Amino acid sequence: MTTTARAALFFLVLCALITQNTQGHPNGKPVTVNLINSQGQNVGTAVLTPAATGVKITLEIKNLPPGEHSIHIHQNAKCEPPDFRSAGSHFDAGGHSHDHPAGDIPDFVLIVGPDGKAHVTTIAPNVTLGSDDHSVFSNGGTAIVIHAVAGATGSGAPPRIACGVIAKPN
Repeated sequence: MTTTARAALFFLVLCALITQNTQGHPNGKPVTVNLINSQGQNVGTAVLTPAATGVKITLEIKNLPPGEHSIHIHQNAKCEPPDFRSAGSHFDAGGHSHDHPAGDIPDFVLIVGPDGKAHVTTIAPNVTLGSDDHSVFSNGGTAIVIHAVAGATGSGAPPRIACGVIAKPN
């Protein structure tokens, strides 16, 4: 292969990687979600960026109870304290089964340290930052909800202790 051919191939591969990393969201810019507790106080952020499969969520948590917590993406772009029921149930794009809604984050438990802080990254594999029915921007947006403890979902889910609206940036 000639040097020119190698350079052209490198350029094409680079363009493909850039396209893959920015698809579904203009310019691949991160979306920052402010998280509040039941008193309306800031308890951190979740930064969403496109991933090869799904959406990468980087959590910076402060002032939450220590221990294990469930986290999910819920269907409504509403976070009305104190119980955050306004966020609705788990985001269920494209008719996923209720056993595994798109808003679930499989095999992930948020562990908050004794100081009330956590810094962790996970992947929500069944959602996107695009314009399809799996987009977290569907229906005017969604919400990230943190539960009091890790555990059951549905009607037996632990109380909701923090919430943040996921909205498409202007």
